[in-house]
Amino acid sequence: MMSLVTSRSRAAIIAVFLGALAAFPLFGQEFYTELVTRVMILSIFAISLDLLVGYTGLVSFGHAAWFGMGGYVFALLGTKYQLTDSLWLTLPAAMLVTAAAAFLVGLFVLRTRGMFFIMVTLAFAQIFYFFFHDIKALGGSSDGMNLRGKPDTRIGGWVPFELTDPNTLYYFVLVLMAALLLAMALLLRSPLGRALQGIRENEHRMEAIGFPVFRYKLAAFTIAGAFGGLAGYLFAVLNGSVNPEMLSWHQSADVLLMLILGGMGQLWGGPIGAFTFVLLQELLSSYSKLWHLWLGIAIVLIVLFLPGGMFSLFDRVKRLRQGRAA
Repeated sequence: MMSLVTSRSRAAIIAVFLGALAAFPLFGQEFYTELVTRVMILSIFAISLDLLVGYTGLVSFGHAAWFGMGGYVFALLGTKYQLTDSLWLTLPAAMLVTAAAAFLVGLFVLRTRGMFFIMVTLAFAQIFYFFFHDIKALGGSSDGMNLRGKPDTRIGGWVPFELTDPNTLYYFVLVLMAALLLAMALLLRSPLGRALQGIRENEHRMEAIGFPVFRYKLAAFTIAGAFGGLAGYLFAVLNGSVNPEMLSWHQSADVLLMLILGGMGQLWGGPIGAFTFVLLQELLSSYSKLWHLWLGIAIVLIVLFLPGGMFSLFDRVKRLRQGRAA
């Protein structure tokens, strides 16, 4: 269904949203600045999953594997083996390692479909979970590792910015989130993006007309893995630590819930869902010890009355205004 929100209105909403995020550290306290930084990182995580779930029709229940692996790459390079702390080396390394791992896993899991695909992705994620939980060479421990510091941004003798400053880290994450949204918009308009959306609509028809469906799905799985690794890297930098829970199925379930809340197959569905999810968590936990129960009820109500997620609220408001004007 074509959206009722015009491109001009959409651009204005996006500009206001990004402007508000850019201005937030000027007024917010450090606690809230760190909270919004965390939400933006989770937004990147949700956007990466949306490429699979919303645009390719692949419901992965093991996406947290790439999230945790991205964080552990930095922890292993910078803290355990002390090879390098450089941002310019460790960040690409985290994305390359997670992309390579996603490519190899994709070769196997993408030969399954439906419920089998969900269960196989969950099984692979649990395998990686126990790798980082039990193998000492990978930092194996239920407590994980505390990082020895933030990434070094030095280029030669020049230090362009310091990620030790919370506001600088905030803007660094904001720039990466905006860049990822732009990259996703361009990708979805490219032949690859249109083919992925065709696969979501009817995989058998795409095969019948000659598209190499497996290769397209493998490309999407690999790209989503790299972006998931980026989110995990940033999460580790923000928290100053990594632990196996970053790879757990709970983490995969949370990010899937964020997508459902925000709206699957919508560019801004991931960020809207991440903000909604964390806001509900913070509000409900401050008022009730049974906040998990109330969170579940709130999610059920949103799904029942807004099946297209919070993103569809824009279209509902537009319809209401048109109805009153008629």
